[in-house]
Amino acid sequence: MVPSLNNSDHLLVANLQSVSLEKLVKSKLEVLFQQQKETQVEMNGLHSFVIEQVEKALIELTLLNCRGNQLRAAQWLGINRNTLKKKIDTYKIRVRTSRINA
Repeated sequence: MVPSLNNSDHLLVANLQSVSLEKLVKSKLEVLFQQQKETQVEMNGLHSFVIEQVEKALIELTLLNCRGNQLRAAQWLGINRNTLKKKIDTYKIRVRTSRINA
């Protein structure tokens, strides 16, 4: 069953560059909460789930754009290289050494 759409779900592809990350996340979470209401499924650990999803994507794309250079990626992210390595291991991120379409 497809959930009903509200105004924040109507983000046109052409306008994605002008839409903030915060609005995109908020829109996705609104859909999640609506689905939760409809299904009455208990939600636990939502904060950890959301942080993991965002952080994993951020690290993967940063590493990809740094061509696998973990030191540079850590600098871009503003975190310690050892912290980045722990997160790579935790999220089981495959480090690639070349960018797609580079």
